[in-house]
Amino acid sequence: MQNIRNFSIVAHIDHGKSTLCDRLIEATHVVSERVFQNQILDTMDIERERGITIKSQTICLPYTASDGQRYYLNLIDTPGHVDFTYEVSRALAACEGALLLIDASQGVQAQTLANLYLALEHNLKIIPVINKIDLPSADVARVKKQIDEDLGLEAEKSIAISAKEGLGIDQIFEAIVNHLPPPTGNIEAPLQGLIFDSHYDAYRGTVVYLRMFQGQVKAGDTIRFMSTKTSYKVEEVGIFQLQRVPMKMLSAGQVGYILAGIKTVGDTRCGDTITHLSRPCISSLPGFKAAKPVVFSSLYPVAADGYEELADGLEKLKLNDASLIYEKDTSVALGFGFRCGFLGLLHLEVVQERLEREFDLSLILTAPSVQYRISMKDGSQKIIDNPALYPDPARIEKTMEPFIRAAIIIPNRYMGAVMKLCLERRGINKNYQYLTSERLEMIFELPLAEVIYDFYDKLKSITQGYGSFDYDLIDFRETDLVKLDILINGERVDALSQLVHRDNAVARARHACEKLQEEIPRQLYKVAIQGAIGGNIIARKTISPLRKDVTAKCYGGDITRKRKLLEKQKKGKKRMKMVGKVMIPQSAFLSVLKAENK
Repeated sequence: MQNIRNFSIVAHIDHGKSTLCDRLIEATHVVSERVFQNQILDTMDIERERGITIKSQTICLPYTASDGQRYYLNLIDTPGHVDFTYEVSRALAACEGALLLIDASQGVQAQTLANLYLALEHNLKIIPVINKIDLPSADVARVKKQIDEDLGLEAEKSIAISAKEGLGIDQIFEAIVNHLPPPTGNIEAPLQGLIFDSHYDAYRGTVVYLRMFQGQVKAGDTIRFMSTKTSYKVEEVGIFQLQRVPMKMLSAGQVGYILAGIKTVGDTRCGDTITHLSRPCISSLPGFKAAKPVVFSSLYPVAADGYEELADGLEKLKLNDASLIYEKDTSVALGFGFRCGFLGLLHLEVVQERLEREFDLSLILTAPSVQYRISMKDGSQKIIDNPALYPDPARIEKTMEPFIRAAIIIPNRYMGAVMKLCLERRGINKNYQYLTSERLEMIFELPLAEVIYDFYDKLKSITQGYGSFDYDLIDFRETDLVKLDILINGERVDALSQLVHRDNAVARARHACEKLQEEIPRQLYKVAIQGAIGGNIIARKTISPLRKDVTAKCYGGDITRKRKLLEKQKKGKKRMKMVGKVMIPQSAFLSVLKAENK
């Protein structure tokens, strides 16, 4: 156990985490040069294209230190986005130390701070690492000052590296071996292991990622999951070296995997504790909680006959993504589909992209929504996330919406613009503090519904990419909620309905009407697009009709002949409008979701 080190790498998005992992793997020759590729731990196409880690990976790196001792370094990679904070916290719970990676040109950002606090909550030993020192804009002295002042860590112990060029990698290995503590635990104690991740293998069932804290486990043992109270017989145990390497047993301090014929990923919950059925441990490991979706949207196939393929695609995706929840949904405008719950907007985008790529589906999404708590006048309570289920306003006592605490770190020259953006989104400024003379941390309390719409894009554009943002849910607060309906040719289109704050309803309705006016093709009759709250029309746009020149064949003679023909055409158009059905193209649904061009 003295020769094992369990560590993680935490960083803000795009600070070079995947590149550093590549260099560590290269240096230990776990993978042959023929097999090696950049971002080797990122197995999905989306991860490679976007440069983000969505699914965390684990690898055991054998390393011979300068003192001649052979060490086994278990690198537990973590996702980099705020949507996956719970997964990051479980991965950190499986470690004794962490490398905190900071970009030499950008310095400390919002998620650098958030991940540091997360690591400190788990009492991890932190090694600050300054990456990208090869860049012309790198300012190592400034970043060291930030490490000292903003993070409260010892700046002189930080390691300056360039993961891209491979500079300083040996120093990182020596720091891990010398500064991070070895794991503790008793091999003779009852089995106690932490599940920090899992993925689905089509041939072997669920592969459970496990950190052993006490005891040992081997093939043939019967294990029990403490939260679901289910039992399984272990078929195989082993460690990760990109491929699974079977071992005779896993014992306290090690990180590895278990195969036990588990049918779906949903049966293994991230953060759960594994123990022996015959000799269970006294208590489960702390910190477990079920993943809760915060953003909801309905998915519909573009063609009605694509429903079966969508159902099949979601079922297969659910095997690998336990945090995705869905149920059947139906819409008058779009037919049959599914109402899905996501951890955040990035999670929603990833699921949509994977369904479209991996299962060749064309999808329409409805406007993302959050969960509202509604107290009725008869004393009952409802939790709704779907505008279609919004009750009659006359029966509602009060409505509550989720609020978040947002930490925004920006250069001080953008303070006014960010303040304006947050106040427009009904934000409450709690406090702000100067981290350095030029950098500022602002704390706002914001409604989650205002953030999921287009907040992050706006923040990035007004701060020219320098703003960083991190948030966590705090509580539910009373709000003045209304249901905004969109009517096309007098008919309500349920898929375009949204739940919005009353103050924003007019602006949102106008935006939807303008976008639909651009997207819906012209008809032979006038088409009205209206935004309504109940029976009140609050916005309107009109699509002018295509005009057929019926008087072209009338030349000469009295004007009454032309008038008669125009009156006849008018009656025909009126009849056409009553029976005519406006076809709404797929692009119209997507355009309503896009942000206003302010």
